[in-house]
Amino acid sequence: MWYKPYGRTGKKISVVSFGGMRFDNPDDIDANAELLLHAHAQGINYFDTAPGYNAGKSEEVFAAAFKQMPRDSFYCSTKSGKSDGGQLRADLEKSLRRMNVEKIDFFHIWCITSADQWPRRKAGGAVAAALKAREEGLVGHVAASLHLSGREICEIVREGLLEGITVGYNMLNFPFRSSALECAAEMNMGVVTMNPLGGGLIPNDAGRLDFLRGSGDRSVVEAAIRFNVSHPAITSALVGFTTKRHIDEAVAAVEDFQPYDAGHIENLKSKIDEGFDNLCTQCGYCLPCPEGVEISKLMEAYNHKILGQGDQDIVNRLNWHWGLMPEAAAACVECGQCEGKCTQHLPIIERLKHIAGLKVK
Repeated sequence: MWYKPYGRTGKKISVVSFGGMRFDNPDDIDANAELLLHAHAQGINYFDTAPGYNAGKSEEVFAAAFKQMPRDSFYCSTKSGKSDGGQLRADLEKSLRRMNVEKIDFFHIWCITSADQWPRRKAGGAVAAALKAREEGLVGHVAASLHLSGREICEIVREGLLEGITVGYNMLNFPFRSSALECAAEMNMGVVTMNPLGGGLIPNDAGRLDFLRGSGDRSVVEAAIRFNVSHPAITSALVGFTTKRHIDEAVAAVEDFQPYDAGHIENLKSKIDEGFDNLCTQCGYCLPCPEGVEISKLMEAYNHKILGQGDQDIVNRLNWHWGLMPEAAAACVECGQCEGKCTQHLPIIERLKHIAGLKVK
């Protein structure tokens, strides 16, 4: 396994890390714990969860695995989405008890999905409570899970309150977040990338996306992981594992791997620009919308339909990843500014209408 420094923390974490959001059968605690133990045996040392994953079962799975792993051989990450400092503290203490650890190594201010949420987390005392817990030794390092544009992430990063960030970054959305990685590197912060496989889009449509695979890549999934970990600012790619085979494939992708050089990355980006003639690549040129419509986020969710996953997957993506409902698209007044600025000439208005008409099940 290859390990990278997590920013200025002095910690080194595996370039592939374990995400505990996607267990097939969350109630089977022991079977899922075996996945963590298998990953740990393969050299993975960063394990990420949250109180709400799998209706709380994920932290129980982690506890079952952690009690079988030497404490100095892994780092645990969990989160709180509360704005109130007291409520965040309660979440933290519950996570400590549930996972049976004395310290959360990387504690996240969770799920910042709009720019106004970060000021609210500060005003409500959540950020201060996390920093206080770090002083007390209950938390090793304070980070944030950010679902924002690169520019918005940069503004938070440059405040200097955080030691790391977890952000969505992959072959499909890299233009949307590239500036965030640059800012994190300037601040010497750790960066963990969630959804390196596009939330399942890349493996589920591997045939169509095969052009992303280089001559040395055995699969598109391998190419996607390598794309992430080759970036000098990225510490680790966070993968939601459901089988031991998936773990083995991800580990094999980085075993004895030399990072792609800059020329290969640029060539890959050119292929993406050429190949995604109707997918939104998240460049952000359509913004800002005069009506405040979060066009990039809505178009990213619509990508799931284009790649054959259906309308419900649009709704799920909006809700689970962006914290939005379909009616967020209804504020569009069809002024056409976004389509005029779109470098791909996508039918944004038509897609917004489609999203606005979707029903939440």
